Amino acid sequence: MSITAKDVQALRQATGVGMMDAKKALEANDGDMQAATQWLRVQGLASAAKRADREAGEGAVAVVRNGNAAAIVEMRCETDFVAKSEEFVSLVDEIAAKVCAEGEGATAQFQEHIEKMLTTLKENISIGRVYRLEAGEGEVVDTYIHQQSGRGVNAVAVIVKNGSEEIAHEVAVHIAFAKPLYLSRADVPAEEVAAERATVEEISRNEGKPEAALPKIIEGRLNGWFKERVLLEQSYVKDEKQTIEQFLGGATITAYAQVVIGS
Repeated sequence: MSITAKDVQALRQATGVGMMDAKKALEANDGDMQAATQWLRVQGLASAAKRADREAGEGAVAVVRNGNAAAIVEMRCETDFVAKSEEFVSLVDEIAAKVCAEGEGATAQFQEHIEKMLTTLKENISIGRVYRLEAGEGEVVDTYIHQQSGRGVNAVAVIVKNGSEEIAHEVAVHIAFAKPLYLSRADVPAEEVAAERATVEEISRNEGKPEAALPKIIEGRLNGWFKERVLLEQSYVKDEKQTIEQFLGGATITAYAQVVIGS
């Protein structure tokens, strides 16, 4: 079957591949446009498999809030050139909107689109971390996103009970900059606490601290370690004289999620 330039152009527009790849696909499938498209997908996936071992340390993150729900979606890639592209940023925004509306499982709807991007952009691209938070009765949800070069790089969603959206937003901004690892001291794994306690005890003994003073010194250092990691115990970034727990007043944080590109 004769392959025309019009056929090649149509396949290029449909798949985003180069002229030679489009022509080769049509020739391999007797000019059948649908079969050629599928052939390119298979070839693209084969190439993508070779790229799977390449580090996807770049990407973009999107956050969407709609009513009492919020979603954060991360999409990973290899270079900031791709991460900043309009196609890439638009797709992660679209996925986040779907997750917010339908749940975390909605990401499966975009697998074909991502496979196409694997073919056209020739990078290791995948969906990374996905979170959906939904506020219940007496709760509010709010979000914050830090943008860099037209893409989201640091996204936060927070649910606060018995508090306002303004409070939830302020906490989200704090989390973006302070990057806590846990909400409360009770959330820190016991093995991590035990390991740190042993470390600070060894440090204190090596410094020649008096035996009688060791318990108080160890607890002080451990409290400082908690303050770095635990959200409620962190100093509020806008007023370091008070902790986040003090800033909340009578409100409580019931859940939060954060995604930072590259971490």
